[in-house]
Amino acid sequence: MSIAVQSHFQPYDADSFYDEMFAPDLSVRRHYEAIFRTFARMGQSELAAHHHALQQRMLEEGITFTLYAPGQTEPLERTIPFDYIPRVIPRQEWQVIERGMKQRVRALNRFVHDIYRGQRIVKEGIVPRRMIVGNRYFRPEMAGLDVPGDAYMTASGIDLIRDEKGSYYVLEDNLRTPSGFSYLYKGRSMMSEQFHDLYLQSAVADIDQSLNLFLRSLRSLAPTGKRDPLIVLLTPGAYNSAYYEHTFLAQQMGIHLVEGRDLVYKDHKIYLRDLRGLRQVDVIYRRLDDDYLDPLAFAPDSMLGVPGLMNAYRAGNIAIANAPGTGVADDKAVYAYVPDMIRFYLGEEPILQNVPTYILSRREDREYALAHLHELVVKETSLSGGYGMLIGPTASPKEIAAFAEAIRQDPGRYIAQTTMKLSRAPVMLGGAMTPRHIDLRAFVLMGASGDIHVVPGGLTRVALQEGSLVVNSSQGGGVKDTWVLNR
Repeated sequence: MSIAVQSHFQPYDADSFYDEMFAPDLSVRRHYEAIFRTFARMGQSELAAHHHALQQRMLEEGITFTLYAPGQTEPLERTIPFDYIPRVIPRQEWQVIERGMKQRVRALNRFVHDIYRGQRIVKEGIVPRRMIVGNRYFRPEMAGLDVPGDAYMTASGIDLIRDEKGSYYVLEDNLRTPSGFSYLYKGRSMMSEQFHDLYLQSAVADIDQSLNLFLRSLRSLAPTGKRDPLIVLLTPGAYNSAYYEHTFLAQQMGIHLVEGRDLVYKDHKIYLRDLRGLRQVDVIYRRLDDDYLDPLAFAPDSMLGVPGLMNAYRAGNIAIANAPGTGVADDKAVYAYVPDMIRFYLGEEPILQNVPTYILSRREDREYALAHLHELVVKETSLSGGYGMLIGPTASPKEIAAFAEAIRQDPGRYIAQTTMKLSRAPVMLGGAMTPRHIDLRAFVLMGASGDIHVVPGGLTRVALQEGSLVVNSSQGGGVKDTWVLNR
């Protein structure tokens, strides 16, 4: 079956994937009806005008992402591909996601606290000790340290997918320096302007308040509960792929954008060096990995961090968000144990399930995976952004053989997962409505009070290449605005 939206659109074919806009009989789902009508009545010239206006806006505002492609001598900076057919989530559906996100982050935060304190979950035999001591993100320097309000992960990015039945699964937990906030907010700003009437009549949940809650979460971390703390966003600099986002967040939250050279350690405190002299910094929202934070504590050749930062942190004179060492919980092998963490720490059943995962350091899991690599997705446990992956169903025999050998050489470095049939949503490509696979990055905020807020909707990421399941911006993926309906 197929449906011709307009004569100049390509037919939209039904297949075995769950489609966000269309039911299996190709009728339009009720929560998409207004959007479908809006785009179906547009002609090519109107669609082209919207596309041009959005691209021009992105160029003018410098909404970019830097790609580091293999074989390239210079990084490629480009505007993030943005599709203007919004992804829509009904209110009742979002409420389940929201509860699941809060539950998951609460358990993950308890896990990180436990790992650097008593390690009860290890002693109880629920998480193997080797998963911790052999984890590249485990930081012994954090053992026994006080973290304000025990809030290790102020900002989390949890990636969700839907299978062919429409059920949600958690694909990954990003707990160190998750990105995508700027594309979420800029996308909403552009959509509410370009499609003002449609946006208003759809009663979309507001996201602007979430930035205030983000700032409030950072302020709550300030040592001694200072009422007007000095907060900085620590960036690696202009050559970082997400530098646009760093500038955007600093500007929107009214905090200082700094590099390591702008900060100085003195008397177990961190100071901002500016025209007024030295001003004590209370909270650092860092957008660089642990290795680069402090050359005296971690990578000694780092030029990006602040020498002495961890001394100030140990003295309790500075808060760091997210706390160093949180990466121990977003390792892809540890991911497999999150449902057990929820049961152990919260005494609850998981609201959102994991994708079925094989731990390749286990002999039985490894043997199964090696025999079925052509059916599975294989990931390096410590990498993100779509790097270090094998997608078995689309891989060549040579690629499969190379991964099989790598797994045999170092099985603890990899996990394997069932290849999920990611849901799809329509995108506009060349004036044609065409299906592409998507996921959803949900952003979760936590302050020292323990309150957890989930930004309504999050960021829908799109695999723009036909048939591709890789949605990451670093791999050429695009984004959509995500509308959670209030009614």
